[in-house]
Amino acid sequence: MSKIKCQCGHENPFGTVLCEACGRPMTEEAKNSEVVDMRYEGSARRSQTYKRSVIDKIWNFFSSVKIGVAIIVAVLATSAIGTLFPQKFYVPVNSEAEYLAYYERLYGIFGTLYYKLGFYDMYNSWWFKILIGMLGTSIIIASIDRVVPLYKSLKKQRTKRHMSFMKRQRIFGEGVPQQDGDVEGAFAKAEEELQKLRYNVKKEDGAILAEKNRFSRWGPYVNHTGLIIFLFGVLLRGIPGFYVDETMWIREGELRSIPGAPEYYLKSNDFIMEMYTKEEADEVFGEALDRVGSIVKNYQTDVTLYKKKEDVLPGSTDMEFVKDYSIIVNKPLKFDGYNVFQMDYRLNELKSMTMQLIEKESGKSFGEFTIDLDDPKGVYDLNEGARVNLIGYYADYDGVENGEPVSKSPIPNNPAFIFDMITPEKPQGEKSFVAIRQTLETEENAYQVKFVSAETRDISGLTIRKDKTLYILLLGGIIFMIGVIQGSYWNHRRIWIQKDEQGQLVVAAHTNKNWFSLKKDLDKVQDYSGLPTYVDRQDTDATSEQEEEEK
Repeated sequence: MSKIKCQCGHENPFGTVLCEACGRPMTEEAKNSEVVDMRYEGSARRSQTYKRSVIDKIWNFFSSVKIGVAIIVAVLATSAIGTLFPQKFYVPVNSEAEYLAYYERLYGIFGTLYYKLGFYDMYNSWWFKILIGMLGTSIIIASIDRVVPLYKSLKKQRTKRHMSFMKRQRIFGEGVPQQDGDVEGAFAKAEEELQKLRYNVKKEDGAILAEKNRFSRWGPYVNHTGLIIFLFGVLLRGIPGFYVDETMWIREGELRSIPGAPEYYLKSNDFIMEMYTKEEADEVFGEALDRVGSIVKNYQTDVTLYKKKEDVLPGSTDMEFVKDYSIIVNKPLKFDGYNVFQMDYRLNELKSMTMQLIEKESGKSFGEFTIDLDDPKGVYDLNEGARVNLIGYYADYDGVENGEPVSKSPIPNNPAFIFDMITPEKPQGEKSFVAIRQTLETEENAYQVKFVSAETRDISGLTIRKDKTLYILLLGGIIFMIGVIQGSYWNHRRIWIQKDEQGQLVVAAHTNKNWFSLKKDLDKVQDYSGLPTYVDRQDTDATSEQEEEEK
């Protein structure tokens, strides 16, 4: 778009409110206002100038403060919803199907919706990453839309301003000096006092521009830069290898790949839990031990770390030993940037069950057989030609649905079995349903499977963490706080003093905030140099309104 030429000869970008050179109002609204709007120094912003192309519309959309606030509200609202139920890394299951079953069982239809909408793994969901990306885009575009014209205007500002600019400032005064009417003397003393107050003073053609703390104007944009770096670090967490926060449950004797740490495997050799004895606890935990009965002194998992060898075929289990380690609370296993923490445990999970086949009438035993609850066999051969066929296994028996037994999870919390018992006397076999404290038979059987013993094992709950984005987040947070301090504890103050055509002094002042401090500085300059009395238009307007109300 064509530029707008001011009466002073300076060419301003289309959409400029105040001339970048002399400060003359360039729009009818600015000309008719009593106090000029000094936001962004009246410079032209792209979002208020270009509105035709698709790029312009996208730019204007993201530069809007209302849109930015709406995106922030959306991020906060979804983050709040994500705290209603546990996130996936706090759920003690190992597959997607189990996640759905977990949320559905505990929270009903709301849990199902929670899972299907992705709130169970919210911070890794595609829609949450899009929201974060939109927020970052809004911050970047809104900042550029404002900081570029602001920088250009402050850089190009001239010392001497047009009287229409001076008279439209909130603080304004004109007249002869209060000390003997000596204009030149007042002018020189004002310059001297402003320098004492640490203002940067510029003189030009009988005019003074005293400026202080301009750097504070960049505080919000430094703030935004820190926030953008922070959001960038958050988005990096979605890239494999930058951030890992996983959980794993590993049983004694089990070898498992480590979630989030490809090529690494962990074997649990033993879980150890130690309790305080009465003698040990008397000094510290004596009263607590009497009250609760037992207090854990230590729990740890003794593990062996393995790494898959390089250049091996896919699916190969050829691994090399890395090290043995005892993972104790607050003493994690550390390797290759990963930390494996001891976070939880479960005691006495069933590992195997030993049964025997007996004849009911005589009590005769045909021998024992052991069922591995992780990998049960289908046939168990016994003495004298007898055998037991396992034709149904339900690790976590949860009743009968549609005439069939069902298991609510693959974990052997409540195992149940359907056996086909075959003996020389009953070669056609007899079927029996056996669960803990429950045996069902379709008809009176001559034989039965009887429980003998069980082997248990402990399970360790481990958390695997790795964070390469931590320093990026820290840097963003530090820059963010620098911007907050920069914009909060300093303010940009400007005082203009110049002579008008009648030889009188004209004073105007502006600050982006903290007008009280600016007026204190101006009072000091006025007392020392005898500058003419000024008025604060806001105080004048408030007084006028009060007088109207009294009338």
